[in-house]
Order: sequence, then C-alpha cells, then structure tokens
Amino acid sequence: TCPVFRSPLQPWNGFWVESLSVAGRISYISGMPELPEVETVRIGLEKLLTGRRIGGLEIRNPGSFALAGFPPDCRWQDILPGRTVRTVERRAKLLMIHLDADLSLAIHLKMTGQLVFVPLGGGERFGAGHPSDSLVDGLPDRSTRLIFTLDNGILYFNDQRKFGWVHLMPTAEITKLPFYRGLGPEPLAEGFGAADLAQRLRRKPGSLVKAALLDQTVVAGIGNIYADEALWQAAVHPETRVRELRDDEIEGLWAGVRQVMNLSISLGGSTDRNYVDAEGKRGAYLGFAAVFRRQGQPCKRCGTTIIKTRVAGRGTHLCPVCQVRRG
Repeated sequence: TCPVFRSPLQPWNGFWVESLSVAGRISYISGMPELPEVETVRIGLEKLLTGRRIGGLEIRNPGSFALAGFPPDCRWQDILPGRTVRTVERRAKLLMIHLDADLSLAIHLKMTGQLVFVPLGGGERFGAGHPSDSLVDGLPDRSTRLIFTLDNGILYFNDQRKFGWVHLMPTAEITKLPFYRGLGPEPLAEGFGAADLAQRLRRKPGSLVKAALLDQTVVAGIGNIYADEALWQAAVHPETRVRELRDDEIEGLWAGVRQVMNLSISLGGSTDRNYVDAEGKRGAYLGFAAVFRRQGQPCKRCGTTIIKTRVAGRGTHLCPVCQVRRG
C-alpha cells in the first residue's frame, strides 16, 4: 500500500482534488439534495454495503474519480481492491463510505448523481439520487461514470452532468479538505442547541436571517426548502436582520429546523424532482410542507395566501401575515 502523505492533496489523471475547495461556493445550485435527502441515502447504503468487500473498479470517466492524500505514483489498483466497507457516514451533503485500513470513499452526488446497487443473482436493486431511467433500466448506460464490484453485487455511480465525484483517500484526510474545514455544526447533532445556533447566527448581525441559515459555515446542510420551512415555523420574516432577532425567535428557528428535517428524514426526503432515496422511492416531505412551493395556497396557520418572493438570491416562500416584515 502506498504511504499516506500528510501534505496537500495530490492530482490524479489530470484531475486536481483541490477543486473540492469550490464546493461550498456552488452548494446552492437548484436541484441539489439537502441534508435530509443525503441522510436518507446514507441510511439505505449503510444497510446494503456494511461488511461487504470491494473487488475492483472500472473508471469510465476519469474526472469522476480521484486519489487524494497519496503520492503521485500511487494507483487505485494497489489500494482499493480487497477493502471492506466498515460504515457509511454523512457530513453536511458529503457521503463517506469508510473502509478498513483507514481509507474512505468520499462521494458528492451534486445535481444529477446516482448510486445504484445491483445485487448478485438478480435480486432487488437499490438506487439513490437523481430519478432518471438509470435507476430501473439496464446498467451500465451512457450516464455510468464508475463501476464498483463488491462481493455481493455491483455499485454504479451514474451522473448525467458529470458534476458529482468520488474520491478515494485516507479517512484522516477528509477533515482537511478546504470546504469541509469551513462547515458549521450539524443542525441535528445531539449537542447542538438553541444557544449554539444563537451564538453562530450573531456572528453575522447585518445578514438577512435566511442568508445566514443558508450559510454552510453557520450551520451545515440547511438548504432552501428547509430554511423557508423553519422560518415559517418560527414566524420570522426571511428578510429580518440577524441583529433584530429575539432569543425566543432563534429558539423557534432551532426547533423549526430540527422539526422539519427530522420529519423529512422519516418521510424519505423531499419530493424535489431530482432526488429519490436508497430504495428508489421519492421522498414525501413536500406533501406536508407549510410554505415551500405552496405559493397561491392558503397558509396552514392563518389562511392567508402564501407568496413567493426572492431573498438572498433564492426563491423564497412565506406567509405575509404570520411572518411580518419589520420596518
């Protein structure tokens, strides 16, 4: 096995892993999964892959795969085959398949990525990600970028637009990735309370509260859907400045974020057209959403018509009566 570098990330096949540093800047592209969708995928993949051994890898698109943290002369053929999956974790929207020998596969599905597992012997297949025909049609197809062979089946990484990626790296190196280092705490973490949210929000007193919630350095994994929903739950207008927030409103935001995200995870994620869960099922959360994509419909709290506007560069849904704009 190649020795692990403790130095900056290394290029492989002309693809610089340092390009990961831009992930935070494009994390709000429409159609990307939010935290509950990625968590739903993680839960499904952990059940499928834990304890299974990887036999090999076919790379159909070199830009979809990279080695990180290894000397330039290392080859994946000398590192990956024979490794066993220990667990599957998530940090914000990053999936991490942890292997033995202190190695990991870091995976970002981006907008149109898929992970499709086809078991040996023709059993039921499982898919996670963009709901294209690749989830049910024969594989590989023209969107297939990587093919992992395991002792119980084949894991396909499909990606129509080629924005997603899989990186093989020492587990300890993941936390050194530039975008990873800047991530805020997980909103569903057991030790993350309302006081923690208040402390992090108040670092940006002049920011609009919605912009602050979307800032991944404040809290990791909150996207447009769940920001709108949490703001409605807390009866806070999205254009309220952070410095204007009362302590009870921040506590309401904390409770709202956790409530809507936990509900979404229990229902398999949102029904945003680009994502389904690890069993190929579309999420059901948006059927229960209070404001997101409900413009023109009555508010579930007061009956006023929900409106859609634009805040922090994002389409924003709110109730103009429940969420009164200050000033």
